[in-house]
Amino acid sequence: MAAAAEGYEAVLCVKPAVRVYRLPPRASNRGYRAAEWQLEQPAWSGRMRVTARGSVAFIKLEDKTTGELFAQAPVEQFPGIAVESVTDSSRYFVIRVEDGNGRRAFIGVGFVDRGDAFDFNVALQDHFKWVKQQSELAKQAENPEQGPKLDLSFKEGQTIKLNIANMKKKEGASGTTRARPMAPAGLSLLPPPPGGKLPSGERPSSLSNPTQLPRTPITDSLLSWPQPTAAPSATTSDVWGDFATASGSASTQTNTGWVQF
Repeated sequence: MAAAAEGYEAVLCVKPAVRVYRLPPRASNRGYRAAEWQLEQPAWSGRMRVTARGSVAFIKLEDKTTGELFAQAPVEQFPGIAVESVTDSSRYFVIRVEDGNGRRAFIGVGFVDRGDAFDFNVALQDHFKWVKQQSELAKQAENPEQGPKLDLSFKEGQTIKLNIANMKKKEGASGTTRARPMAPAGLSLLPPPPGGKLPSGERPSSLSNPTQLPRTPITDSLLSWPQPTAAPSATTSDVWGDFATASGSASTQTNTGWVQF
């Protein structure tokens, strides 16, 4: 991948209007000042194209019409000696150009638009930021154990809060309770008493007689038990006895109350 990146040239920035100035001799070690360059009389004007091949960036000054190369400045580090900003303006820079024979010279470069100068500066910053990231990734690939380790331990005084919703436990409950079996029509039946297992082969007794079941408030409120009918008494064995007595007494009273004519 790195060999492929060294083979092609990427365009980082293109600016159509740029001016070149001759630099006067420096009187001291202080920074460059654009006010000393005779800004009204540029030595050359054309376009600027910033490219990159691998980790090295190239500032190319070309003719607007023919594209002929006027000067080229290789940049291996930014900020650095290859590109310097002036002290009195953000639109002017000093670059170090080189020819194919190893000769070097410093020239002044200025942009007509302040936004073009900003784009030029950002293009170089982004390129060398990418170069730094690639270098760090290559070092981590060679020595993976030297990379930063993830520390998940609690720091001193650090706490954690858990918010567990919908987990309410009844007071005094020792464990989970099983749901009671539901009878037909939604009636809840009591579980069988302990020790109610029958020996194999023996059939359970019939529950037709309601007096054999335990009478509890729960079963009495849910089930309607048939009430036993009372045995007939001896005094009501003769159904017509009362009527005969009543008729006999009535006839006696009639005979005594009426006057025969």
